[in-house]
Amino acid sequence: MKEYFKNTWLGIWTVLVGMKITLKHVFQPAVTIQYPDVKLPLPERVRNRLYVNIDDCIGCDQCARACPVSCISIDTVKSIPGDDLGTTSNGKKKALWVTKFDIDFAKCCYCQLCVFPCPTECITMTETYEFSEFKRKNLLYHFSSLTNEEAGLRKQNWEKFQAEKEALKAAAKPPVPPAAKTE
Repeated sequence: MKEYFKNTWLGIWTVLVGMKITLKHVFQPAVTIQYPDVKLPLPERVRNRLYVNIDDCIGCDQCARACPVSCISIDTVKSIPGDDLGTTSNGKKKALWVTKFDIDFAKCCYCQLCVFPCPTECITMTETYEFSEFKRKNLLYHFSSLTNEEAGLRKQNWEKFQAEKEALKAAAKPPVPPAAKTE
């Protein structure tokens, strides 16, 4: 009988302790954040998705060489003398067509090592951290402003220019006299 009352009192005591904790938290403001609607401010030096301002890119390939996981791939074509590619926002003259500038975010480790060597500061980290995808191929971002046809045309123009240059160089050389026959 003594044990029965002891167990009953222990059960009531346990409920009272639990209710004390519950009542203490009922009258305090909630700390839960309604995530899609309310977002926490990010720390100052957070590293998230990369952004490339392709108008400032000079195609130097410094970012791709600095990347430890090789997630950046860049293809460039030299411009021919008649092309005007313009200048970057900090005044540097562009000499290369950036025909391909792809970043595979499935490989990216968000280390920010590609940001620092860029001489024109065209590649930066953004504050966007929500970019999940259902398919891995959707994590390959294409930043080049040229279409595949335009890129092919630029490459053909460069090859044509090189061929004409070689033809002019070959035409400018003096003819080699035939070797004298020895009998």
